[in-house]
Amino acid sequence: MSSLPPWLANLLPILILLGAISLVLARLPKVELGHTDAFRRRRFFNWFPLGMTYAFLYMGRYNLNEATSAMKALSSNADFGTIFSWGTIVYGASFFLNGPLTDRLGGRKTILLSAAGSSVANVLMGVVVYKVLTDGWVPPGGLVVTLSVLYAINMYFQSFGAVSIVKVNASWFHVRERGQLGGVFGILISLGVYFAYDWSRFISNAAPTYWVFFVPAAILAAFVVLDYFVIRDTPSQTGHPDFDTADASSGDTGTASIWSVFVKMITNRAIIIIMLVEFCSGFMRNAIMQWYPKFMKATGQGDTFVAANWGMLLCVAGITGGMFAGVISDRLFDSRRGPVSAVLYAGMSVGAVATLFLLNSPALGWTVIFMSLCVIGVHGMLSGTASMDFGGKKNAGLAVGIIDCAVYGGTSVQAILLGSILPAKEAAKDPNNWGNWPLAMLPLSFAGLLLATRVWNAKPQPKGQPVAPPQVAVAEQAPRTGTGG
Repeated sequence: MSSLPPWLANLLPILILLGAISLVLARLPKVELGHTDAFRRRRFFNWFPLGMTYAFLYMGRYNLNEATSAMKALSSNADFGTIFSWGTIVYGASFFLNGPLTDRLGGRKTILLSAAGSSVANVLMGVVVYKVLTDGWVPPGGLVVTLSVLYAINMYFQSFGAVSIVKVNASWFHVRERGQLGGVFGILISLGVYFAYDWSRFISNAAPTYWVFFVPAAILAAFVVLDYFVIRDTPSQTGHPDFDTADASSGDTGTASIWSVFVKMITNRAIIIIMLVEFCSGFMRNAIMQWYPKFMKATGQGDTFVAANWGMLLCVAGITGGMFAGVISDRLFDSRRGPVSAVLYAGMSVGAVATLFLLNSPALGWTVIFMSLCVIGVHGMLSGTASMDFGGKKNAGLAVGIIDCAVYGGTSVQAILLGSILPAKEAAKDPNNWGNWPLAMLPLSFAGLLLATRVWNAKPQPKGQPVAPPQVAVAEQAPRTGTGG
């Protein structure tokens, strides 16, 4: 592939992997739920542009990493940690508003709002960087303060993304189909990471840094137009019949206040444990994704294979982990999300221990790639699928909002913690000074493993079904009422 353009050489393995996965999935026994071929085709044209919008939202979110690295003397690791932490705090807190809002408005409207708002915020960040780099402009309060404010605005709109995709898909997929859908969710995350890291690096190498913000802004604006005409909230809005998805909203025709639904959810044992697991996932995912490239660049190893192809390899790992998790959840564990999360957290724990001893080894890169495979698989299962199961299609927005709030709580903690304890300047050039990095990941990986085993048997209980016997660790009945949408 050496004769191919760099962007195509990186994209080709992803396309080959996606093709191989498509062939494998096509040969698996189908889950027969009475869907027609016409319904399946229309469902594809609903979730695919929705999913690609989500992937490019990732590009408009994690492009900050490449932009701050490309700005070199104008931005340090601590500056990146500060900007990113403020964004993640706003992102997490926004779910308390945007989750219920998505349940009221529907996922179609909120994905349009998400893409449009993030596009505008990225344009504004690009303008600031343009003026700083070309005119030597000093923004009010300094560059870090200005970018923190704009990145926080970006992350507010970004927080509609996951909520919207789960809300829409909850009406289109039965519980027995959602494990595989969780794998697809992992694929979308992985593609977004690839766009954010490798495409942003291609852009910064080929053009001034501010284009790292302008390009995703333009792509998101195009998807606003496409999504407006293509995406619909329910099958009935496209001429296909709605159906019972057998989740926590099944059989529920009641209504209740947002507050009562919220209270029922945060007192649901399964959702509480999933939140705690996803707090660990948020910490682990970003401790790996955000800091490995900075570690390699600081220690002068940025041209090694893993570092140079970070986005592509993360994408391949995430696709593999997501589909592995989704398929075995539905096929091996009877659509339970806990067992596969525990298996993947076990892998993450082994990787975290190994990382402690591999800071001077070429094997470090492949170890963190394996850990990324595990954490993206867990995130797809819990935030992308379990939230849909336990919230039900009526309250999916609130459920994923609560769970993703925990994810970004963990993300914010790692940004603040690692931004303050990792070495800077000359000290950062020595890999031996980065021992705090794996040490910070160890307790979270083991905590996630322990917590995942506590929801081993958890499944949603549709309204009217008896609750499982108390000696079996099955989730309490999820909330049955909601705000509509």
